[in-house]
Amino acid sequence: MNDSAVKHSNRADREVRVSSLTLNFTLVCLVAFFVSTGCGKTKEPLDSPPRLAELASGTFSGIGDQPVRLRDGLWEGKKYPPGSASRPTVSLADHFLLEGDLNGDGLDDAAVILWESSGGSGTRSYLAVTSRMGKKIENLGTALIGDRVQVRSGWIFDQRVTLDLVRAGPTDAACCPSERALVSWSLVDGGLTKLEEEVIGVLSLADIEGPEWSLAEIGWGETIPEDIAATLHFQGNKVAGTGGCNRFFGSVTSERPGELEFSGMGTTQMACPELAMDVERRFLSTLAGATSYGFAAGRLLLTCETEDGMVALLFDHQTEPPEPPDATP
Repeated sequence: MNDSAVKHSNRADREVRVSSLTLNFTLVCLVAFFVSTGCGKTKEPLDSPPRLAELASGTFSGIGDQPVRLRDGLWEGKKYPPGSASRPTVSLADHFLLEGDLNGDGLDDAAVILWESSGGSGTRSYLAVTSRMGKKIENLGTALIGDRVQVRSGWIFDQRVTLDLVRAGPTDAACCPSERALVSWSLVDGGLTKLEEEVIGVLSLADIEGPEWSLAEIGWGETIPEDIAATLHFQGNKVAGTGGCNRFFGSVTSERPGELEFSGMGTTQMACPELAMDVERRFLSTLAGATSYGFAAGRLLLTCETEDGMVALLFDHQTEPPEPPDATP
């Protein structure tokens, strides 16, 4: 073999060894990464409150005779008598979580909303408090909020959780609550106990004014793409917003608590990508048929009459809701 061939062979050997070392080093780094992160899973700090994603597989007591274990945010019991399509269900409101210290240990706990239905017309809401105890998450207490009660907002302060509710007043039918109330709970003797409640008024359009609402779902469970911003803003008897492309505007009236009607709706006429235009067409055509408003675990809920039947529009706060009056020292 001549000198040139020898040099070429030696260089090739060195390149193979370097490539092998690089590959081995990369594998070692990857193994170290996955070991340190729990095979790619992010572990929450032991002093952090439980997260919604964790509570979607949590166990909760105080709803029925036995604790219920959620799977992907849902529990289903056995069907009722043979031939019946109904069964008891419990579901987690997967967008509502309050954080704060409730058990006095100096660490934040988490409060969530659970919905329970037995197949009838009613849906009972429960408040559940959870805490991270070492590597486990424990349900510290669960309390019934009420049947067909709407949760407008909530906060944790001074070791109590307070919910701003819309519930049936003395003259309301169960279907159509209109009484505004603040209700507080605290952990007492190993359970969640109601402390006090205060009636603060009657539901009106003023309760949905102020913050800009961001469209989250058209129909239950059909979420809006993150890069499309469809919004809604109420001010007095005026309504405005964006459909995801164009601005819209109009008037709104309300004859009774929880009812509304839009009129004189108009829009700008810009062209946008087809996906945004499709969302906008569906949103605005559904919005035009809105007949009622309320709240679903902190979200604004508009019920709309369409050619396909009643359709729900769900909105999140575009901006953070204001702090409760008594939460500032």
